[in-house]
Parts: sequence; C-alpha cells; structure tokens
Amino acid sequence: MQQCSLLEIGDHVDRVIGPTAAVLKVFSSVRLLEKSLFTDPSTDLCAYLSDTKRLEEALKFLADNCRLAIQWLEGIIEFLEVKANTNELYKLNVNKSLRILQQLQGMEEHARLDGGILSTAFEKLETEFRQLLTQNSVPLPMASLASSLGQQACVAESPFPRPIIDKLQAIIERLNLNDRLENCKAIYVEVRCLNAERSLESVNLSYLEILATGFEDVLGIENSIDQWSRHLELVVKHLFEHEYRLCNNVYERLGSDVWTGCFAEIATEVGILSFLQFGRHVTESTNHPIKLLKLLDIFRVLNSLRFDFNRLFSGKACEEIRTMTRDLIKRVVNGAAQIFWELPAQVELERRSSPPLDGSIPRLVSFVTNYCNQLLGDSYMPYLTQVLEINLSWRQEPYQDDLVFSQVYHIVKEIALNLDAWSKAYEDISLSYLFMMNNHLHFYNLRGTVLGNMMGESWLKAHEQYKDYFAALYLRESWGKLMCLINQKGQLSSSNDGRVSNQVLVKKLQAFNVGFDERYKKQSNWVISDENLRKKVCKHLVEGVVPIYKTYMQNYCFSNQKDAGKYVKYTAESLENMLNSLFLPQLRKYGNIEKAQWIGKIKEVMSNQFRLALKAV
Repeated sequence: MQQCSLLEIGDHVDRVIGPTAAVLKVFSSVRLLEKSLFTDPSTDLCAYLSDTKRLEEALKFLADNCRLAIQWLEGIIEFLEVKANTNELYKLNVNKSLRILQQLQGMEEHARLDGGILSTAFEKLETEFRQLLTQNSVPLPMASLASSLGQQACVAESPFPRPIIDKLQAIIERLNLNDRLENCKAIYVEVRCLNAERSLESVNLSYLEILATGFEDVLGIENSIDQWSRHLELVVKHLFEHEYRLCNNVYERLGSDVWTGCFAEIATEVGILSFLQFGRHVTESTNHPIKLLKLLDIFRVLNSLRFDFNRLFSGKACEEIRTMTRDLIKRVVNGAAQIFWELPAQVELERRSSPPLDGSIPRLVSFVTNYCNQLLGDSYMPYLTQVLEINLSWRQEPYQDDLVFSQVYHIVKEIALNLDAWSKAYEDISLSYLFMMNNHLHFYNLRGTVLGNMMGESWLKAHEQYKDYFAALYLRESWGKLMCLINQKGQLSSSNDGRVSNQVLVKKLQAFNVGFDERYKKQSNWVISDENLRKKVCKHLVEGVVPIYKTYMQNYCFSNQKDAGKYVKYTAESLENMLNSLFLPQLRKYGNIEKAQWIGKIKEVMSNQFRLALKAV
C-alpha cells in the first residue's frame, strides 16, 4: 500500500488482512490438533472426542475465512489486471497468496475424505467403537437359560455397564454428525450377530436345515417341532430381548427408527425368519392327526410370545417379520381347525379295513382314544378351543361351548360303528366274541381319563356289562361243546364187557384231544390285551375244563394200562399249564428284544393309515 499510488486498492487490502490473519492463526491450531488425533482414543476417549470436535470446528472456520479472503484477493487481482502500470511483483505476490489460501480452503474438504486427518480420526473412533462392543459382548448361557423358561426373568437395567453405554453413545453422536452412522450401525450389527451366533452354539438348531430339502410328512420331524417350540421361546425371551434392550440403550438418542432398524437386522441375521419359515413348512405338510397336535404346539408358543412379538418387532424395519408371523398364525389356525373337523370322517373311512387277526384291540381304537385324551387334556384343550374360536370368528360363525366335546363324541361314535362292522368280518364267531370283549374292556378302562369322564359313568358301566356278556358268549361258544364231551356222568356203559367201555372211553378221549388241540392251536394266536382279563378268562377255562377232565380220568380207567398210555395225551396239570399260556400278546410270547422297534412300527403303521384316510377326506 505504501508503494502503490493507486489508493483505490487500499480498501481491498484492509479487508483481506483480517480473514487472512485468522486463517493463519487457526491453521497453527489445526497442526497441534492433528498431532493429538494420531494417538489411541482408548487412552482418553473423552479428550479424543473433544479434539475431534475442535478439529471439525477449526477446519470449518478455516474454510469459511479462506473463502472470504479469497474473494477479496480475487477482487484485488481483477483491479490490478486493468491497471497497465501495476508492478508485476505485486501481481505475483497476490497470486501466490491466492493459491496458498485456496490450498488451505481445500484442507477442510480433504480432511473429511479418505486420507485426511479428520477421516483418520473417524476411523479410529469406529475402531474404538468396535473394540468397546467386542470387549463387552459375552455369549449368553442359552443352555442354562432354557431351564428358566416359563418363569419370571430377572432382567438387568442394561446389558452393558452404564459407562460403556455412555462411551458408545458419545462415539455414535460424533460419527452421526459426520455422516458415518451407517458405518457405525454396520459394525454394531456385525459384532452383535457374531455374539448371538456364539450364544446359539450350545443350542442345536441343525433341524432348521430341513428347510433346504423340505419334507412331506409331519411325522418325520415330530421331535424337531418340539425342539422348535422350546428354542423359539428361548431365543425370543432371552436372546432377542437382550439385543432389543441393548439396541435401545445404545441408540436411544437417535430415535426409535434407528435402534429398531438395528435390532431388526440382528434378529433377521440370527434367524427369526428361519424359525417362522420352519413353522410355515409344518403347515404345508400332509394333513395328519398328529399334525393337529403339532399345530397346536406351534399356536401355544406363538400365543405365549404374542406380547413379546408385538413389542420387539413393532418398528417399521420389522414389517417382514410381522407379515410372516401373521401369515403363520393364520395357517396354523386354519390348518388345525380343518383337521379337527375332518376327524370323524377320517375314522369312518377306516371301517373298510380288516380287524386284527388275533382279536386284539385295533390300533385305530388305541390310537384314537389316546389321541382324544390328549386333545381333551390341559396341554391341548385350551389352545384347541382358542383356535376354533378364532377360526369361526374369521368365518363369522358363532362358537358353542360344547363344540369340542360334541366333535369328540362323534369320533367315539364312529369307532363304535367300526367295531360292530369289524366284529362281523370274523369267520370264527368265538374270535368275534373275544374281539368285542377286548374292545369293550378297553373303553371301560377309560374310567378316570379325560375322555372317560366326558363320556360319563353310564357309558363306562355299559361297556363293562358288554365285556362280561361277550366273555360269557366266548366261553360257551368256544369251550362249552368240548367240555360236554367228558361231562356226561353215568352215561358210559357199565357192562361187564370191558372192551365196550374202553371203546367208548377211547372215542370220547380222542374227540376231546382233537377238539382241545384244534382250539389250543388256533387260540394260541389270539390275544387278550388286558392282563387281568386274560388271567380271568384263563382261570375260567381252567376251572371249566381241568376239574371235569380230572374227574373223567378218575372215574373211567382203562382195563389195559398199555392202552391208557397210548390214548391219554394230557395230564390235568399239563392242561392247566397250556390253558394258562393262552392269549399272550406278542411281546410276552417272544420277549422284549424288539420291543422298541415293535412299538415304533405300530405307531408308524397306524399313523400312515390315519394319514391316508384324512387325505382321502
């Protein structure tokens, strides 16, 4: 200014000196801050965050003042350009100053880009954020927590100590103001998902992989469904609850949309959708009575978790989870109701099958009575009632209080009609009587069960009377004629001619032996399922046959002992032992070597028959 005769430029120079001096001063402080930000944030996180904030402010101030100074310098250059006699040295100095200020202005933008000191500081903060999360993320003891299901959980105020939460929140706040929130969320989800996966290592979820291959029959995964029910409850009430509270604690300052979004990502990565998809595949499997029980198991768990689902997955980010949950509930309710309504028709279709060859209780009868007891029991009845109420409400139909009992009554009625039809299919009337005796006792033995109580005392007594009635018919029809052969007192010849008496004796004894052998051979394959009834029938046989046989042998003796040894096939003791060995079930006859396999085969065969019948409906 002292050397320039052009006073018009003085005003421009005055105005540029102030911002330029401020720029130089701030630039010096930036250099000092840069040194402090090269340190490790964990040493003093509070100081590091403070220095980061100061650097941000300094760079912004630097950029703003550089911009102002540049404007004035640009004005000076324009003025000098129009003055032909301006000293070239002045122009060079001004241009040099302009370039320096432009470079300083670019520092702020450069500091926010990769390679800049501010960017490096943010990366260090992200690293510290990851370390804090990792150091404080401890896998949950899922195996031990499983034992506390159904109990009131004792929940801590926060999964992390408060000082750690404060540090995480401070880092998030700083990063969020610099458009790095998504990086922060990605780190959080990664660390917490890894921790959740480690928590689940003690829980075998391999059965969920069945989704990759699919399945047709619910029996193939019956045990897996039981596991699924327990594991879903465990994961929701402990693992997801834990993550939900931690997300809330860490991101609460940023609003619900942020932390519920984080939680939704974690829940999805950990496998909530796999759980829901598994349940859906169960609903899509072939209809089967056992499937009804499993659908009720699924409904029970979903119903018990309804409050938890509504609370945990209420955010916008959880829309897919809510949609899949609603769809699963709809499929479970409609599927369970459909199977329940079709049960009587399913039992009726089994009427075309053949009764057991051994006269025992048909597998269908045992299966259905046990099945009805399960449906009416406390484990299923409340949920069956609720499912039917919901299903009818969707169809805008009223629910009757005795609806379930009425349906079960129709099922039992169809079983009774089946028994009448099956009893007529036997060619041997004695076996038919034995068959009815077995089954009436089976129904009488329902006394004290839920089904027996529902059917009533008069129904039970009627079956007891029918059992006795058919037992008497069986004894008379099967063994009465045989006992008459040797129960003809005083009708044998008393002639002095021993040969006549021996001939009659031999014929009757031979007829008895043939008749007994035929009956024993045939009825050795018959079964009386109830052990007490079997012993009672055997006792009646022994009391009806052995004393008469013993008397016969005592009253009529052979004149020739050689002939006696030839024609007397049984002693009274051997007859008694043989009669007492009748009607044994297969497991009693052949031991328990294949007991487990035999029981499993019965269940499988009966289930397959029942499934095919339901499919036919």
